[in-house]
Parts: sequence; structure tokens; C-alpha cells
Amino acid sequence: MPFLHVTGLSKSYGGGTQALRVLDDLDLSVEAGEMVAIMGASGVGKSTLMQVIGGLDGIDGGQVRLGDVTVSTLRGEALDLFRNQRIGFVFQFHHLLPEFSAVENVAMPLRIGRVRATEARQRAEELLEQVGLSDRRDHRPGMLSGGEQQRVAVARALVMRPALLLADEPTGDLDEQTGAALHRLLREMHARRGLTSLIATHNPGLADGCDRVLRLEDGRLHS
Repeated sequence: MPFLHVTGLSKSYGGGTQALRVLDDLDLSVEAGEMVAIMGASGVGKSTLMQVIGGLDGIDGGQVRLGDVTVSTLRGEALDLFRNQRIGFVFQFHHLLPEFSAVENVAMPLRIGRVRATEARQRAEELLEQVGLSDRRDHRPGMLSGGEQQRVAVARALVMRPALLLADEPTGDLDEQTGAALHRLLREMHARRGLTSLIATHNPGLADGCDRVLRLEDGRLHS
């Protein structure tokens, strides 16, 4: 059984004759340790796919399984806990909290998970060192460059030691050189931390560094 197994996934927005079907009986299988890129035109549904796999949005039909857990049937606190512990998210926009320092932002998922403050800070500092930002740990997001902010977001996504990393257009808001550096970081962290990664991107350079590339068209994935 694949580590990530999606079957018959359907998702529409709106209702009646005006309903827009974004995902249409979509299937996806990702083996443990794989890094898979999802490509497709803007507005085709890449972000929707990432959100429903990660339990951030509901589905109309189908099933999402991660390991031995059927994510699509989880609700409420059970879903929140699973998402916090098992899935790391990186978005196009970093969504860092401006009033907190880099290390505090990275430690936030740990604190939400009720990890002691001293341990949370230690683990956050270790992640910031791994992404090359140990000397910026006490800076607030407004004092960091766009690339540095996204590196903090990567560290935050990994601090709970998730099994699955979902990255939605992680370089979409970065210039070419900074984006290339983030590509390298994502591949490095994927290998170092034994992740299974799913990356939605329109960037061929990032896609080429993945194990497989799938294209989302007409609500379904194609090789």
C-alpha cells in the first residue's frame, strides 16, 4: 500500500448548474520517501488538491489515506491533532506571525502541541540552523528578506517532524535566484529528514528535481 493513497477524489465549488468541478474522480499514489511534483496551469486546482490532501478543506467524494489513517474521515480535534503532528505545510506566502521572532514562529506548532517552551525553542533553533538562519533567529519577519522568510516557513513546517510535506507553489513569490536556493533546500531537507513530499509548482526547475512529475488537467492527474 502506498504511503499516500488518494482514490476517487472529487471537489466542486458552488452549487447547481453553476457548480465548478475542480477535482474529478482523481487518483494519486505516493510511496514513502518519494518527492512528487504536481504541475499545471494557474487555476487548474493544484492548491485545492494540496488543501484537501492536508485536511484543510472538505471533499465531495473519495478518500485520502496517509499511512494507516483515513484523513478524509477525521473531524474536529482529531483532524487538528493529526494535521499538527503528521503534515507539514509550506505555502507560496509564508504566513509568518509578524509580532514574533523567527525562532518563535518556528516553535509555534510545538507550543500549540503543548511541548515545553525550553524544548520547543531548542528544536526550533536546530531547524533554523539546518536552513541556514541561526544568526537570524531573533529577527522578526519584517527584518528578513523574502527568501529568509520562506526558509523560516520551511523550518516551521518541519519542526513537528511530519511524515508528509505539502508545498504549494513554495517559490512562487521569489525571484529566480532565491527560488533556486529554496529548491536546493527543499531537496536537502527531504533527504535529510526522510520525508515524503508533494510539491505543487509551475516551476520546471523545481519539478525536475523531484522523483516524478504529474500534471493536473481537467480534474485528474496525468504522468
